[in-house]
Amino acid sequence: MPASLDLATTTHFAEQGYCTVREFFTPREIQGMRCELERFQAEGLVRNVATSGDGATQAMDAFNLQICPLSNCSTLFRALKWHDRVLGSVRQLVGDPVVFRLDQIFLKPAFHGAGTSWHQDNAYWHQPNPERGVGMWVALHDASRTNGTMHVIPRSHRTLEPHVRDPGSDHHIHVQSVAEEQAVPIELPAGGVLFFNWGILHCTKANRTAHARAGLALHFRNGDYVNEDFYGDATIVPLTGPLASGGMVEYGVPVAGTWPAELERVLASRSRVAVG
Repeated sequence: MPASLDLATTTHFAEQGYCTVREFFTPREIQGMRCELERFQAEGLVRNVATSGDGATQAMDAFNLQICPLSNCSTLFRALKWHDRVLGSVRQLVGDPVVFRLDQIFLKPAFHGAGTSWHQDNAYWHQPNPERGVGMWVALHDASRTNGTMHVIPRSHRTLEPHVRDPGSDHHIHVQSVAEEQAVPIELPAGGVLFFNWGILHCTKANRTAHARAGLALHFRNGDYVNEDFYGDATIVPLTGPLASGGMVEYGVPVAGTWPAELERVLASRSRVAVG
């Protein structure tokens, strides 16, 4: 599989703990992902995880809408982790063998979109060598400071900070004190991607604009650097290496290489609905 990221990008990831690619997915690919997001909303698959400050009572004036996991409810997103450019990029950043851990979308509605508090992904999974894990955050809409895009703190992956339950969420944990002046807002056009080390402190901010904004996140790991905490109740999918089956073992059907066909299926289905 050919390299997807240039040397400057991979060097930035190694030194700073994150890197960006502004034009990773095509407009057509983003259109297909948005179509699936609209279906999730129509079928009631989104859930507000924002709370009123007690970590339990669902907020009525703030909305952080989550769909997790995606692979169970969308064959399009199930195929995405085998996308040539996705898998090629992840292999460059964490090395083989690559395993897939989790996918999810957070949708911040217009005017009342709530952010996700500062945290490090490795605080959930407690894996050695956090640089062997990578999150891939995809801007499904243009992501800016004004609509609460992702923020990161460069080089924060070297120390795992103490985390506690986040009172603004029904299940998240967060870091209570962060040097916000060091934060970098990641502004990306729709289709742009942020790759970040599992140890990087990151958050999203509130969306108070007149347009909704969604971010898609996929989480990958080098399979040689995992302990038992990594597995939990998730379906771990080997993507490369001797255990990789192209999806047959995990899903009962071949999935690797089906992204182009799945994309056309989703777009064609949307076209039929529009015409009907």
